Amino acid sequence: MVSIAVAQNDVSSQLIASLSEEEGARVLEALEFVRPLYSGHPVATGQDAFVFAGNVAATLASLRTDAPTRIAGLLFELPVIDAKAAETIEARFGAEIVELVDRIRQMMKLHETTFGQHKAAPDKGAAQAGAQVEALRKMLLAMAADMRVVLVRLASRLTTLRYFADNKIQNERTSQYARETMDLYAPLANRLGIWQLKWELEDLSFRFLEPETYKRIASMLEEKRMGREQFVNAAIARLKAELAAAGIKAEVSGRPKHIYSIWNKMRGKSLDFSELYDVRAFRVIVDDVKTCYAVLGIVHNIWQPIPKEFDDYISRPKANGYRSLHTVVMAEDGRPLEVQVRTSEMHHFAEYGVAAHWRYKESPGSAGQKYDAKIAWLRQLLAWKSEVVDAVVGGEEIRRDWVEQLKSAALDDKVYVLTPQARVIELPKGATPIDFAYHLHSDVGHRCRGAKVDGVMVPLNTQLRNGQTVEIITAKGEAAATGAAGPSRDWLSGDYVASPRTRTKIRAWFNAIEHQETLTAGRALLEKTLQREGKTAVNLEDLAHRLGFAKLDDLLGDIGREKFSLRHVEQALHADDEDKASKTVNPDEAVVPRKSRASSVAAGAKSGVLVVGTEGLLTQLARCCKPAPPDPIIGFVTRGKGVSIHRSSCKNFRAMEAAAPERVIEAEWGASGAGTVYPVDIFILAQDRQGLLRDISDVLLREKINVIGVSTQSSKGQARMGFTAEIESTEQLQRALHIIREVKGVQEVRRN
Repeated sequence: MVSIAVAQNDVSSQLIASLSEEEGARVLEALEFVRPLYSGHPVATGQDAFVFAGNVAATLASLRTDAPTRIAGLLFELPVIDAKAAETIEARFGAEIVELVDRIRQMMKLHETTFGQHKAAPDKGAAQAGAQVEALRKMLLAMAADMRVVLVRLASRLTTLRYFADNKIQNERTSQYARETMDLYAPLANRLGIWQLKWELEDLSFRFLEPETYKRIASMLEEKRMGREQFVNAAIARLKAELAAAGIKAEVSGRPKHIYSIWNKMRGKSLDFSELYDVRAFRVIVDDVKTCYAVLGIVHNIWQPIPKEFDDYISRPKANGYRSLHTVVMAEDGRPLEVQVRTSEMHHFAEYGVAAHWRYKESPGSAGQKYDAKIAWLRQLLAWKSEVVDAVVGGEEIRRDWVEQLKSAALDDKVYVLTPQARVIELPKGATPIDFAYHLHSDVGHRCRGAKVDGVMVPLNTQLRNGQTVEIITAKGEAAATGAAGPSRDWLSGDYVASPRTRTKIRAWFNAIEHQETLTAGRALLEKTLQREGKTAVNLEDLAHRLGFAKLDDLLGDIGREKFSLRHVEQALHADDEDKASKTVNPDEAVVPRKSRASSVAAGAKSGVLVVGTEGLLTQLARCCKPAPPDPIIGFVTRGKGVSIHRSSCKNFRAMEAAAPERVIEAEWGASGAGTVYPVDIFILAQDRQGLLRDISDVLLREKINVIGVSTQSSKGQARMGFTAEIESTEQLQRALHIIREVKGVQEVRRN
């Protein structure tokens, strides 16, 4: 590997090749400008600054770049070597050169930030390390306003590796440079289709990463070089003679052997060196597609083809647009020989940047389709640039037009920034520190209170730029522990947020807070109702199910949003005796009867109940069990409100008896006056249908039972009904219940 030496005699011709006289003069002016400034100064890798800059510019010239790109290649080290002289660049060479130099320095800063992590990358896990490398590649492209910056960076890295190789420098530092090149710069050269840079970057990096393997393969190539070259030359001569006889004009040449490519094939296909087809190979370049197939026929006529090793990428191009005929034939010595046939246009496409080898040589799925489309467009621009430079008429105008389109083709829909740990984060263009925080984790976003960009505090609506390092300052201590920290509603307005994903997360946070506030309000209203009804021991989940809700939160939410009336809750509490029995009654609780007719015992009439051992004592029927003759009854002396009369089986009475047995008193039914009635509760469960309530009411009406209260609830096709009715005796009630059981759809009927 021989470096491009920058010598006094031939440097001018190298650096100004393919440029107009005016542009060439500008490049030479830049060269002379830096000569005294760079003299005696080394760059970071130890190379002489002037020699380094000249080699970078010569490599750029070999790519046929424009004059500003070559000038930037000469000047980008100046801000480091002589900052004061760098301030004169704009006055001497214009604002365009200053902009290019600044962006190249930004890319160099990225190298300084991320350089150490390539050594540790394998420890992260294959998937994570691969994703980070891919993000770094994208970031390199995104940091360039136009692709000329990337071209300078690739030429700079190639120059550095050539220097290491020429001076036989092999240490940990060179290995790190080689790993970074293999991870980032060689794939980028590949994606841009700059094949002549790509293969040399790979071979040089492989030389430092696997020195023993590199030497072994190089040795095997050298051992058989004489015999291989003699055979290939003989095969080329024979084919040329056949082509000439057929009147076909063609360029036939041997293919270069790339050590890294050979090693990849040996490893990937588990092949021995002797089994590689393209170790002995040559390429045929013709004028048109028709001639390609004519040459293929002649090749197959001379040597026996191996059928499974033929690929027609002309009629069926690769997905990346690559076109060529590939065939492997059996030579006279019984060993394979690879032949490629393509047109000059196809060859130019492959060599200078539009044959996207990365699609089939790199890991599939490593980049998104939109990114791939952008790279494909950049490749086309590079190929177009090579063509229009050769144009004589209108060359200057065409070149300027190309440069403007190249600038506009940058990856401007994304921005790539770094965490303090040098992890690359991809965000939409215009993203702010808030977008960055939510990308890391929703909790980091919720607790975001400030941000530092490149170590400096910035407003949260600051738009991030490629290559910046972002650090998020979060709420800590009591605010974070109690959940008081959260996003601001202002973030949803103005320019605080660029990512729709971030907006969704912020809205979700506020929706969750509002939902929680609604549940809290609903619970407060429900608990207030339960307290008013004296039913604080009710199981709320069961209550929600009885009201037709799948879970308690649904009930609380509807109550909080005023979509569900608390009157339905009250009706449900009075309709189900099992829910009432779950509450332990205070013995001193005053039992207040429902309002009824003046002749009803429920109104406090003394007649109808005899309390043993007392006379004229105020009695009242307990509302919890509503006794009626001839139910066995018992009395309980309350404070200040007489005796409450319960059914002997009443669960509430049993609880009061256990708490104060001395206040229990015997009681029995006495003679009732004419028309005396007693309130009772009736529960009915039935299949819901139209007219059900009417049919049940008709039964009670026929049995001369007066209904003083009704509650109904329907859920999932079932109706739960509660009736408070006035009866003269339980015999009358039992007769009515028996008839109600016969009503269509009734599944259960009982007295509570």
